[in-house]
Amino acid sequence: MESLDPRFSSLVLFNAAVEQLYHGTRWGEGPVWFGDRNALVWSDIPNDRMLQFFEPTGEVCEFRRGGFTNGSTRDRQGRLVSCQHGTRAVVRTEFDGTVRTIADRWQGKRLNSPNDVVAKSDDSIWFTDPAFGISAHYEGGLAEQELPTNVYRIDADGRLGVAVEGINQPNGICFSPDERLLYIVESGAAPKRILVAEVDPDGQVGPPGTFVEAGPQGNPDGFRVDIHGNIWAGWGTGDGLDGVRVFAPDGTAIGHIHLPERCANLCFGGRDRTRLFMAASQSLYALYVRVQGAPYF
Repeated sequence: MESLDPRFSSLVLFNAAVEQLYHGTRWGEGPVWFGDRNALVWSDIPNDRMLQFFEPTGEVCEFRRGGFTNGSTRDRQGRLVSCQHGTRAVVRTEFDGTVRTIADRWQGKRLNSPNDVVAKSDDSIWFTDPAFGISAHYEGGLAEQELPTNVYRIDADGRLGVAVEGINQPNGICFSPDERLLYIVESGAAPKRILVAEVDPDGQVGPPGTFVEAGPQGNPDGFRVDIHGNIWAGWGTGDGLDGVRVFAPDGTAIGHIHLPERCANLCFGGRDRTRLFMAASQSLYALYVRVQGAPYF
């Protein structure tokens, strides 16, 4: 752990170490915590499978196959909501195990390859739709892009709408703890950047502005927030930057968790939401921290 600002010391534990929990994915993504099962589920996209880590025993097993799943979250009812490259859809797993498509088209055209997803307290589901999953056969299938790369919102009644447009390859997405701010990674920008936009109580999003410009060696992917509004972002393209970059609410980089592999996505979990799970290229890592992750994000 590298401190870049004195504020970082209040978020981490001096006697906690990064642990490698699993090795063997081709490209790990989309971790989501199930506190009611003491388990973490995450994706191995090129192998077209989702894996499950049981915290009490350390056991890892296959959760399910199919769909080339990327990012996932849980809705406010506790159901698993996932982005799939293979079906070019957002799907919800019902309590009986049935997988139901909740969005796959906009104005009659197929979505590109839904990437990351988050649930808001008004029961709406927000997701990004870049074209990464249809750009090759590796993480889905090569296909024609039919729509711009938008950010979408699925309302509680199931209606789909464009929440934010004009973003070049939107990737990770997350709300601030009070849901007044929406953060989005713009992976198609050069340099890449994290955007931030104000969100009205009715869900309308203001014009996005730059929260963090990653610089020539920076590569943010997925991220989550803690209860104080700090951003914990998957990061890295080499040059000693692989891991997790932590930003204060004012956009200052305050710390870095170094990993031997690039970290794609992460989430908070464990009994008290103080265990940071990090899905890196071929491995799953974890680190106990001092601060709690924001609920649902």
